[in-house]
Amino acid sequence: MPSSHLTSVAGWREWVSLPELGVDWIKAKLDTGARTSALHAFDLEEFERDGRAWVRFSVHPWQRSADDAATAELPVHDVRHVRSSSGHVQERYVVLLALRIGERLITTEVTLTRRDEMGFRLLVGREALRQGFLVDSERSYLGGRPKRVVRRRNRGV
Repeated sequence: MPSSHLTSVAGWREWVSLPELGVDWIKAKLDTGARTSALHAFDLEEFERDGRAWVRFSVHPWQRSADDAATAELPVHDVRHVRSSSGHVQERYVVLLALRIGERLITTEVTLTRRDEMGFRLLVGREALRQGFLVDSERSYLGGRPKRVVRRRNRGV
């Protein structure tokens, strides 16, 4: 059976990596109530490359810290109006992004938005999770954790 059909059990929160952005660790909430994944991004700037729309943005992988900020440039996959959990509608860039959750690497649509006030810099939604993940809502960090010295950089762990 191809690995895309295997199911991996994940906790309701996991440490995820974003290899294309050079982000080894970012704490994520796996949210079956959200359709699309969302990444905390700032300094968004749209530009054109080879006749296509691209977006440049920065990511702070650590909560309450600007350490290890990463800047990325990706093609704009879409622009959508997204309703947040508080009911506000916001226009967001959508990019295709690779996420590593545990041992699995998937590519999924991710909206770019400010998540300063949210507890997690990354929200992994149903569209990503349906690529072979079962979420155990009683468990956390089943895919492993960074070393303690790394975790301490992200207060609230």
